[in-house]
Amino acid sequence: MVPGIDFLRNELGVDGRDLTLRWSGQISLTRRILAVNIFALLLLAGGFFYLDSYRSRIVDSRVAQTAREARLIGEAISSVDPTQRNPLVLRLAADTGSRIRLFDAGGTTIVDSRVLGLRNFVLQDPDKEDRDQVIARFLDAAIDVVVMAPRPPLYRERNDGQRWPDVAAAEARRKVATTVWRAPDRTPVITAAAPLRTGGVVMTTVNARDITKTVRIERFRLSMVLLVVSIVSILLSLFLARTIVRPLRRLARAAVRVRLGRAREVVVPRLPSRRDELGMLARALSDMSLALRARIDATEAFAADVTHEMKNPLASLRSAVEGLSRVKDPALQAQLLEIVRDDVHRLDRLLSDISEASRLDAQLSRAKFEPVDIAAMIDGLVAQRDARGIERGMRLVFDRNPDAPTTVLGEGARLERVFENLIDNALSFSPDDGLVAISAIPERDDLVIRVEDEGPGVPEEARDAVFKRFHSVRPDSETFGQHSGLGLAIARTIVDAHQGSISVESREDRLCGARFVVRLPLADPSL
Repeated sequence: MVPGIDFLRNELGVDGRDLTLRWSGQISLTRRILAVNIFALLLLAGGFFYLDSYRSRIVDSRVAQTAREARLIGEAISSVDPTQRNPLVLRLAADTGSRIRLFDAGGTTIVDSRVLGLRNFVLQDPDKEDRDQVIARFLDAAIDVVVMAPRPPLYRERNDGQRWPDVAAAEARRKVATTVWRAPDRTPVITAAAPLRTGGVVMTTVNARDITKTVRIERFRLSMVLLVVSIVSILLSLFLARTIVRPLRRLARAAVRVRLGRAREVVVPRLPSRRDELGMLARALSDMSLALRARIDATEAFAADVTHEMKNPLASLRSAVEGLSRVKDPALQAQLLEIVRDDVHRLDRLLSDISEASRLDAQLSRAKFEPVDIAAMIDGLVAQRDARGIERGMRLVFDRNPDAPTTVLGEGARLERVFENLIDNALSFSPDDGLVAISAIPERDDLVIRVEDEGPGVPEEARDAVFKRFHSVRPDSETFGQHSGLGLAIARTIVDAHQGSISVESREDRLCGARFVVRLPLADPSL
């Protein structure tokens, strides 16, 4: 756990994960996409650490090779006559590419291949190198600092053999000793000393520039790969951010405008060409904004309709109340009081229906649907009507197949309200001694309920309008104001919430009469 996170969690009482999420939520998606891809590139840049280990293995291998050469050179020199020693030293120095020196037991130089005329060991002056080598040395130093590579000691010439650690160690331990040095141009210098059987020590010195050259070539190749991959990754990140962030910003701006109350002027982009999750999100937001706009329009229309519907009984009530203060005739006063009572009852009924209609959508969205037997429900409604007695000698008949499935998923009380409204509507439009027939028949995956009457029917041009709020076309025999015009609108809202449909059509078997058809999806028999 990061100490700073622990401190903030202890001091502020905030969980570290929540704090991290809040912090990351302040960074734009474009920067986060770039950061993730650049982090992957940093992992690739870890190849520079591998180059350091690669260089270390090459150096170790060269040190072992130099030690073997020093031992073999020592054996060869010990086995020849002193008069043939100098030519042998020159030949071995030329073959191995190293500087060979012989020291006696006191550290005095006996033979030096350089003194003999072979100058195959020459250190480069860094001040005389070209610009590319200067940059390369700077990169060597920087990478050594990053990877924390051990820094070899600087190579300096020594006149006394005892001042060479390899010579002193070989003389003391009578075994090969090696040391890795650092030349002024940062190339490795390897020295190896081996004891001679005849006394003294032989020391070889080689400047392994090829190791540095090999590592620099590999580093250059890795740098080029990293550069190309970085450019491609950044371009792909920007392309990805463009394809993700820009549509999200457009959607966010549209959502902000909707929130600020300008939903009517907002056109949420649907991004029809995109078939990915962003396209799905855009179309979902567009559909949501259209549904919100439709809901706003419906609310405004409902408010206007409520105002209009309430004005009529209020105007009638106000006229009757004002007339009571001026009329002295008891008969007229009684008539005005009756009007007041009717208007109060009408207002009460209207307000009750308006309250139910306004709460219906929210209540249905929270309702828990359960299996409901529609046939048993209609049987109970018909039995209640028969028990109370049906006015004007009308008959109410329910036709059903007892073996057919009639169970749907829904809220029983709301569905009962639908069929009560339809039955009330059919009875109110039917003539005296008329017949209201109800049927419930399964058709494929739906249960189709039909309520038929023998009334005047519904004109084709008014079949959709009858389901609108406050639309009321009542029989001439009915007293005005007995219905609010919300019954069929409430019925449609309930049926729609149950994924069903309700419509009205004319009866083909008669010259008059209306047939209301309700379709509800049948419940799964396994429930």
